Parts: sequence; C-alpha cells; structure tokens
Amino acid sequence: MLVELGLVEQRYQAVLEVLNDAATVVDVARRYGVARQTVHEWLGRYAGEGLRGLADRSSRPGSCPHQMDPVVEAAIVELRRAHPGWGPRTILFWLERDGVTPLPGRTSVERCLIRHGLVTPQARRRRRSDYKRWERSRAMELWQMDIVGGVRLVDGAEAKIVSGIDDHSRFVVSAHVVARATARPVCDALALAMGRHGVPDQVLTDNGKVFTARFGPGPGPVLFDRICRENGVTHILTAPRSPTTTGKIERWHKTLRAEFLNGKVFSSINHAQGELDAWVAHYNCERPHQSIGGVPPADRFRLATPRPGPSDTVEPEELGFTEAATTRRVSTKGTISFAAASYKAGVWLAGQTVEVVCEGGLVQLHHRGVLVATHARRHAPHKQDAGLARGRRLPPASTSVTAASVTRKVDSSGNVSFAGTSYRVGSTYRRRQVQVAVVGDTVEISVGNELIRSHPLRHDRTREHGALANPGGRPHRINAA
Repeated sequence: MLVELGLVEQRYQAVLEVLNDAATVVDVARRYGVARQTVHEWLGRYAGEGLRGLADRSSRPGSCPHQMDPVVEAAIVELRRAHPGWGPRTILFWLERDGVTPLPGRTSVERCLIRHGLVTPQARRRRRSDYKRWERSRAMELWQMDIVGGVRLVDGAEAKIVSGIDDHSRFVVSAHVVARATARPVCDALALAMGRHGVPDQVLTDNGKVFTARFGPGPGPVLFDRICRENGVTHILTAPRSPTTTGKIERWHKTLRAEFLNGKVFSSINHAQGELDAWVAHYNCERPHQSIGGVPPADRFRLATPRPGPSDTVEPEELGFTEAATTRRVSTKGTISFAAASYKAGVWLAGQTVEVVCEGGLVQLHHRGVLVATHARRHAPHKQDAGLARGRRLPPASTSVTAASVTRKVDSSGNVSFAGTSYRVGSTYRRRQVQVAVVGDTVEISVGNELIRSHPLRHDRTREHGALANPGGRPHRINAA
C-alpha cells in the first residue's frame, strides 16, 4: 500500500538515513532529488531545533541593516507630495540641507517614490550619448528665448509666457506673462529683460514668426531683429525642426509646468505675473540646479560682471581669484587634469598655461586674465587641496598681454579672416602672407615691418584666444602659412 509522506516526514527520513544508516549525503541527496547543500541544511536545522526545524520557513531575512529609516522615508514622501516636480536629486539636496542623517542615496530615494506610487518608472526614450551637450563659457554671452503656453485664467482664456534664460548660468532673465504672444509683447519682454540684466552678446531663438522673417511672407526684418541689431545683439536661429538646440529653455519649460503651472488657475494676468515672479525668484536664487553643480543659477550669473579684455593688465585680485587657485598646462586634446578629474579648456589653448580657480561647486579656467571655461565640479572634494598644491600661481606680470601677431594668407578677394571676422588688406596682396596684430582697439595688418592697413576692431573679443593661441603665429589652418 502506498503512503503519501509530508515534506517534514520526508526530510526527517533523509536525516535519519544519514544519522542512523550511515548513508552518505551525496546518495541521500540523489534519492530525494535535492542538492547536497540542502541535505546539510536539514541536518543542521535538525541538530539545532529538532523536528520543528524541518518545517517550511520564510526565506525573508530577519533584519535589513541598510533599509531606509521610516522617518526619512516619510520625509521623502512629504517633500514629493508638497512639490510634485521635485526629483530624487532635488529631494536629496533639501534633506541634506535639513540635516537628515544618514542620508540615503539617489537610487534609494527613487525607489521610495516608486513604492509609494509618486513616480511611474519609464524607460529613457533616447540614450544620453545621443545628445550633444554644449554650453557657453560665461554669463551674458548667450540668451535662449522662447514662448510657452499653459497659463490658465478663470475666464477660460490661456495666456502665454515670453521666457528667456542665460545659457551659461541657467538664470531666468525673462518670464513675462502676455495675453497674446504677438510681435509687440514679445519685444517688450526682450526690452524689459535687457533693462534689468543688461544686453547679451547673442540671443538664440527658434524660427517663430515673432522672432524672424526667415519663413514668413514679408521681406523682414521683423521688430525683434531690429531691436537686436540696434542694441548690437547677434540673433542666432535654430535649424528647422531642431528643438534640442534650445534644449536648456525647453527643459526649463518642463520644470515650469511641473512645479508652477500644473493645476493652477489665475484670476488675471497680473495675478499670474505676481505668482510667477515669486516662483522665478526662488528658482534663480534658492533652488539648486543639477546641471551647474548643484548651486542656484544666481551664483553663476554673478560671473556676468564685466572683465577686462586680454589686452589689459589685470591683477589676480581684480579677477576675484582666491587662495583656491593653481595653474595647469593644457594638453594637446584641449583638456587639463585637476584633482584626478579632466576638464575641457579648448584645443586652441593646447600647450598654454591656464589658471584653475575653485569657487563653491564651480571650476573656472582663466587664460591671460580672461575666463575661458566654467565647469560644474567633477572631482572629489577631499582631493581638491592636493590638486591646488600642485602647479603654481602665475605672477601678476604674466597676466598682461602684449600685441601678439599671427600670420594669415590673404584670400583671392584681398581679405584676411581673424577671430571669425573679415578684414580688408587689398587686391595687391592677394595670396601673400601678412601679419595681423591687435593693438588696443585697432587691428593692424603689416608685411614685414611695414604697416599696410589699420582697421577699427570689429570682431568678438572672446574669440581672440583662438586666433592668438599659438605664440609663433602659425594657426592650424589650411589657408595659413
């Protein structure tokens, strides 16, 4: 007669075979269809707990030392519910600021939000490497401007926001609510922003009809272009159907919708403008920004204070250099190594010495007294002192720049190109080598020791470094000697 044995009875029989019948663990494991490690586990549990130890038990561990503290988890959930637009990094910033210890990791915060249904996990649509990241080297060099909707009013109308941010610092320079985003209100917003913060070197926009006549019916220029031209601002347009070119302001629009516009209805445009101004002030001056090293945009925007040009003699103290500064030589790839991290300076500075200044969460690179690059800190903070100990401070005299010259070849039209600008030499000197030098506010062109042309300076001074990068005056260009 067949008798069905329970699991505990089978395990008990297996244990007895080993203990009483002197059967080997390997043979018992083969007959019962389990691993030999399982038989050893049965023997151990029987020795310690008797027959009760052979019963089924949960595989869940008795404790989890690295599990998040319930108080910290509650704080994370509360912050997310109070601010639905905050992600794991922003929540971590405020937890650290509030003195929460031990501080969880970013992934732990993300899993906590998923557990409570506050975040829906989604696969990234495009790989991060598919995007080409770019950033201007100083504040007020480039503004990105656009128009965003979604400002709902109680009467059912929808207002627009003329938005603008500084490319380098992510500082919001324009957040102007308008009833309709036509030419005049958009230009009023631009004028208001320039009146508050100054005139930028360049403005980047898409091809909207309020910004350009590129695809419009009229010959142009539109009012926006005329205002830019009158103020000496270069207006740059994106390529058609290329929203990632203005990706910084598009990303700000996403933050604006999630943290400010979502679910709000305003009584009037003035009401919306007042609420928006308060939120922008918090965004600019208090809210940490992930892309600039976890500091508020205002900290970077302060770098917009005018700095002397490369032809002036500047003391390091006038540039705001502190004790946290040292020097590095730029490699052939245009990078420097500081505190076991690599920072981009520019290929045109290869072989040159730059000054490295650490301020807060930023690493600034200066060449001949001019800021050439600013990066969010990538090195470990505890390695910074050792990095600063290497290298040496440049003496004050080395910050002065003399009238360096470069060699250029005159093209078939009788012109030479210097710092992205064409200067007239004359048809007599076509296809000949000439020397181009910057003396004060003048560009002088000479052959040997003979000065043949002198022009008022018309090029962008920030591009002189690329033109004057090689002391020998032989740039890496095909049409140059």
